[in-house]
Amino acid sequence: MATNKNQHFVPRCHLRPFTLEAEGAAISLFNLERRKLIPNAPVKNQCSKDYFYGTDEKLEKAIQLIESGYSQALRDLMHNSNSLTDGNKTVFKTFWLFQYLRTEAVAMNAVKMVESTRNLVDLLPEEFSLGIKEAVQMACRVFADSTHEIDDLKFCIIKNKTGVPFITSDNPAVLTNKWWLEKNQSPELSFGMGSAGMLALLPLTPRLLFLGYDGDVYSVPHNRGIVEIKSTRDAIALNRHQFLQCVSNVYVHDAAEENVLLKQFTDIESARPKVRHVVHYAQIDRTVGDHTRYVVIPPEERDKTKEALMHAEVIHPHPGIWPSQIQIRSNGSVYTNGTGMGYVRFLRTFAASRQAFWRERA
Repeated sequence: MATNKNQHFVPRCHLRPFTLEAEGAAISLFNLERRKLIPNAPVKNQCSKDYFYGTDEKLEKAIQLIESGYSQALRDLMHNSNSLTDGNKTVFKTFWLFQYLRTEAVAMNAVKMVESTRNLVDLLPEEFSLGIKEAVQMACRVFADSTHEIDDLKFCIIKNKTGVPFITSDNPAVLTNKWWLEKNQSPELSFGMGSAGMLALLPLTPRLLFLGYDGDVYSVPHNRGIVEIKSTRDAIALNRHQFLQCVSNVYVHDAAEENVLLKQFTDIESARPKVRHVVHYAQIDRTVGDHTRYVVIPPEERDKTKEALMHAEVIHPHPGIWPSQIQIRSNGSVYTNGTGMGYVRFLRTFAASRQAFWRERA
């Protein structure tokens, strides 16, 4: 039986640097729906639910181990932010992956995707359903199998030298893709953790942010793993991802930032997706030899007597601007085999596939 009833899906160790005086007790939050800043909210009530992970004591201890490692690595970095050690890089990378998979936002999206699929194929809830806690526990199992999926990324720390502090949110670990959103090589497909051009973002403090990037696609000049930004535009570009990905709230260390946050949110508000995924329905059209052709049609026009395929497309918002430090290489590399996998990183070309992969310029 888990010992903690109030379980955080964004841990207090992550929120602490954004709290009042970094003491971990009170934090200022900006609620997007109300467009209002609420100062000095109790941290213990933020990003938490009763038994969010269930009552498995082993799972609770595993989560505590990840979070304690993160806390120590963050203290080390705050004490000396002139370099990113290999050990701390591994800790932050692991924490980013776990945080990306475990939030309420991810669980809610999984539940909604299952509901959309169930409604499309006319199944009853008892035949095909998924609850929030089930989705979270499933995400934790996915994490155990995914720890090496981003080992091929390069990592660095962005040190904020501007007057605009970094913010965090109720969904702080961001997966985005500048190359895909800008180049749009395969608009009919989405992108994910194995995609070429992946970017991983996680604010650590109002002055530090962890960045993972596909080194075959991007060039990010750094000194011993540290990148300094001095333009407010670059800080705003990074903050936009918190506004785009959060469910309800972003968090800031200083209540005096209300007008700044309102301006940043207003500038990006229209880019927040109305839905986070779309389920596509493809009905069989004809078979020629060994090949079967499917045609995507509106679900309401489907013929229930015909074979069909469904796939879910994740909607990824475009931030409008990107930090100037993240540059697409002129001779960058991406890989594809011409299938629905789209464009992937080199590591993914070793996956079992009937089709051979080839390299293309980014």
